[in-house]
Amino acid sequence: MTLLPTITVSTLDFDRISELLERLPKPWSREATALATELERAELVEPTQMPPNRVTMNSRVRFRLLDSNDEHELTLSYPRDCGSDGSRVSVLAPIGSALLGLEVGQQIDWPLANGRTTRLEILSLSYQPERSGDLHR
Repeated sequence: MTLLPTITVSTLDFDRISELLERLPKPWSREATALATELERAELVEPTQMPPNRVTMNSRVRFRLLDSNDEHELTLSYPRDCGSDGSRVSVLAPIGSALLGLEVGQQIDWPLANGRTTRLEILSLSYQPERSGDLHR
């Protein structure tokens, strides 16, 4: 695995995700453990100070899986907000954890549930709550 890119997480997202993790039964799944590890290494900023090109909770992000060259556009969501229409990805899912805190142009290698690793690249953000002034989502 290559060096992990810098990630930035808002204090609001950090608190909400930490609370979500605390409510999960122990022992944690591999995905929950990976998310907790990401939170530990994140640079924390106030929501009003979030750079506009960073993936935050409820951001609509377009990304590419570099091993297949497939592009996807999904909203990074809390598990309770994910429906069956496929437009959202849970922050507890491997791809969701990988997206959190990255900026447009960054890439990351991330383990998948099947034991493989994928590399993804952030292509664009069509919506970021902080950039839009929606700080209470």
